[in-house]
Formats: sequence, structure tokens, C-alpha cells
Amino acid sequence: MTYSLLWLPKVLTDAGLSVIEVPGWQNRGHGDEGQVLGVLCHHTCGPLHGDLPDLNVLIDGRPDLGGPLCNLGLGRSGHYYMIAAGKGWHAGRGNWMGITDGNAHLIGIEAENIGTSDHSGNPIEPWPQVQMDAYKRGCAAILKHIGASSIMCAGHKEYALPHGRKDDPNFDMIMFRKDVAKLILGWVPPVIEVAPIPVLKPTPPKPMPIPPTAKAALGPKHIDHFETAARAVDPDAT
Repeated sequence: MTYSLLWLPKVLTDAGLSVIEVPGWQNRGHGDEGQVLGVLCHHTCGPLHGDLPDLNVLIDGRPDLGGPLCNLGLGRSGHYYMIAAGKGWHAGRGNWMGITDGNAHLIGIEAENIGTSDHSGNPIEPWPQVQMDAYKRGCAAILKHIGASSIMCAGHKEYALPHGRKDDPNFDMIMFRKDVAKLILGWVPPVIEVAPIPVLKPTPPKPMPIPPTAKAALGPKHIDHFETAARAVDPDAT
């Protein structure tokens, strides 16, 4: 079944953002999304290194919760990953502006960050500027598309009940919404270039060692008389 958030990648790319479409995203979800009324912001609490190392978890889920776990992933590089056009399990119990079913009515964005803070509440892993810029611009583009104001951009920590159940994302949502509001009104911040994702070359497999019994079965090593002659003339020839 094809779900309804098929418009989402184009809204983001039209806003100048980079979107990577994860194969199968059009048919992925726990049923279809309802009327989209806003955005719910998260952090992954994932590993420290990599762009979006939690991608497979966001797609397939955890032992205690089946995937998809969101609609969009956001890498440290500022690239968005389109994960699910249908409903993702990301919100849980909560309430934001009267919305109590966040899974059905709020687009879930999981941004990669270890998510821990110090005793003063400052994030231990600083948010890369390119990632934060993409986060704000993505939220603004979605809200503008659905005709909603910046107040409909909530943090999971603001939505979740009972209060204190969640702490993500670990940045100031009030200041975040102020920038989202300016972006909706047409503010054009300085352009922050998103670096291309490097293409990883596959590592060639290591040759399998030949067991001693197999070596014995092969018999004595074949002698290459041309190689022997070449070594007699020049020891470094082969």
C-alpha cells in the first residue's frame, strides 16, 4: 500500500534541502498518516560517529517497538532521509495544542545526536551548524506547506506525558521556534553548504587460508621454469 506523505520529499527539496529517499519509504508505515497538523522534533540518542548510524533502527525498530519509528531522519551532515510515508511510532502518550495522537498528526523527525547533556543542561555533543540549519528549515517548510504556524513545531519533551518522560531534543525549543517562525515569514539565513555523502568503496574480501590437510592434498608446489630462469638473471624480477 502506498501511503499519503508522498509530498514530503518535494517540500523539503523545494526549500533547498537535501533528501535521500530510503528504498521502500512510499509503502512503509503502521497504517496511513492522518491529517498533518505539525512536526515533532526528536534526537536519536545514537552513536557518536557517523551521519545517521541509527538509520536501520529507525526503519526496522527495536526489540520492544517495531519500525518505522519516524517519518524523517536527519543526519549530522544536514541530509534528510525519507523513511516512511505512513505512520511511525515516535510520539507515544502526550499532548501538544490539543493533539493527543502525535503519531497520526505530527510528522516525526529523528535527528542524529547522542542526546546527553551536562549538569547545566548543555548538550555534550554540540549540534553541527549545518544540521541545525537543516532542522529549522525543514520544519519551516513543512509548516508552511500545511498552513500552520511555528507553535505547531514541538519537541518530544514538550509533548510527552507525564511531563519529564522525555528529554529530547536537548536544545532550547523556544529559540528554535523563533527561527522557524522567521523562516516561515521569508527570512533567508546565510547559506550553509551540505557536503556530499562520501561513497564508501567495498573492502575486498581477504583470501581464505588453505588448511594444512588441503595443502597436502594439492601435492608439491608447481614449479614455473620461466620464473626460475628470471630469478637467476635478476632476483627482483618476480
